[in-house]
Amino acid sequence: MKYKEIEGLSEAELLEKEKKLKEQLYNFNYQRYSGRVEKPHMFTLLRKDVARIKTVLNKIKNK
Repeated sequence: MKYKEIEGLSEAELLEKEKKLKEQLYNFNYQRYSGRVEKPHMFTLLRKDVARIKTVLNKIKNK
């Protein structure tokens, strides 16, 4: 996801999207520890997307 896409979403949508990304990250971590990760590059992408969403949420809260 790009920052511009995230910035246009409402706070409720951002919270829902963050929840889904964290669930995906949890599932990937579970796969990592069981030794069967097919797409290891997804860890980085998911963590960056969560960070972008948190940045926009903080920006909204501080206004």
